[in-house]
Amino acid sequence: MRTVLAFDFGASAGRAILGRFDGEKITCEELRRFDNVPIREKGHLAWDFFTLLKEVEKVIDKCGKVDSLAFDTWGVDYGLLAENGCLMSLPVNYRDPRTKGVPEKAFRRISPEKLYVATGNQIMPINTLFQLMAESGKSLESKTMLFMPDLFAWALCGSRTVDKTIASTSQMVNPHTGNWDHGITALTPFPAAFFPEIVDCATVCGEHKGIPVLKAAGHDTQCAVAAMPWDGIGEAAFLSCGTWSLIGCELEKPILTRRSMEDELSNEIGANNQINYLKNISGLWLIQEIRKNFREEGREYSYNDMEQLARIEPSFACFIDPDASEFAQPGGMPEKIRAYCERTGQEVPQTDGALIRCIYESLSMKYRNAIAQIHENTGKEFEFLHLLGGGAKDTFLCQMSADALGFPVVAGPAEATALGNIMLQLIALGAIKDVAEGRKLIRRTEKVTAYYPRKVELLDEKYRIFCEVIGKST
Repeated sequence: MRTVLAFDFGASAGRAILGRFDGEKITCEELRRFDNVPIREKGHLAWDFFTLLKEVEKVIDKCGKVDSLAFDTWGVDYGLLAENGCLMSLPVNYRDPRTKGVPEKAFRRISPEKLYVATGNQIMPINTLFQLMAESGKSLESKTMLFMPDLFAWALCGSRTVDKTIASTSQMVNPHTGNWDHGITALTPFPAAFFPEIVDCATVCGEHKGIPVLKAAGHDTQCAVAAMPWDGIGEAAFLSCGTWSLIGCELEKPILTRRSMEDELSNEIGANNQINYLKNISGLWLIQEIRKNFREEGREYSYNDMEQLARIEPSFACFIDPDASEFAQPGGMPEKIRAYCERTGQEVPQTDGALIRCIYESLSMKYRNAIAQIHENTGKEFEFLHLLGGGAKDTFLCQMSADALGFPVVAGPAEATALGNIMLQLIALGAIKDVAEGRKLIRRTEKVTAYYPRKVELLDEKYRIFCEVIGKST
């Protein structure tokens, strides 16, 4: 029996998951769930790092002896270490608006085309490159940076390395080599020595209280994709669906064409060293935020309640672009959706259910749009989509996605991120051979649900309208 501890930090909560492997099956037990809510520090939205670290240490102390532990978080965010080895300040959260206008400053020194060819990342203001360019004051005296999973590992064992999967979200890594592109890092105010060694995932980086601290895949998306129950037969797309929706496919080589850049597609490095060719789409963030807004107005809904409210509303009354800039910041989501619909000449949703349905239908159409772009750039004719993560529990969204895409959606596992983290630790420990063997194991033991498309012809016309709407808003 192998027992490992996975720490997964999502947009609103952190979780400690105990994984057990008996040679035949992985089982997961959630030991603890705790808030992961950004706080304000020095005028910025920041990670509450030391509170989170205390939660981590509580779990480790309570859990006792395990074979290993590892961390995963979303991409791009980092902490800065001073010369004396201390954290200089709380890590800034990517939703902080400090990077507004920074990409435009970068483009005075390098064209978007050259930046994309060098790094393969979808150019987004939240990317680490632009965050580092926004640093000022005392932070410029820092000696190194660590991405958030690596920062937690450093706090436990002192390791100052970063894992390849999360480094590849930064807009500073060569997608062919997996190493820093120092022609790009030179755009930041930091020297080449500031950027730490990049290491493979599924490796040991140190020890804490006798427990090996591992690099799983620091990027939560790559943990989820690693756990995709795909047998390698047929053309499969994936959708890691949580706060963000990351939709794409696996490739052997990056695609760095102008068309790919204009379609805002990203080349990230997976846990199996494949290229995860994907698009970042705002996901259940919109549902999470509007639920918060309803609560503030005195209406407490469960996620199931929200789904039921949406089901009884007329279909396809209005659309939004989930990635429109006004939806990226928290607060006032109902008003923002109504304003968008009014500005684009659509019916304005009045009820809570109509607002929720608008989000769901817009997400499913955005998935179709992304898959169409991925097809145009790769030539792949997808036969099905693996929907991974928390979104797999949302039957309404799963069915809508199958309808919009026109091919089956295989939903599950819902705990793909935790399973991927655990699986990669088991690979590092030698209990599982590789990602392919891990996927075979997950395919054999995890429950999935298939959703088949309905009313495909009707959806073609609705998709045309959706494309017109998002075209008007740009």
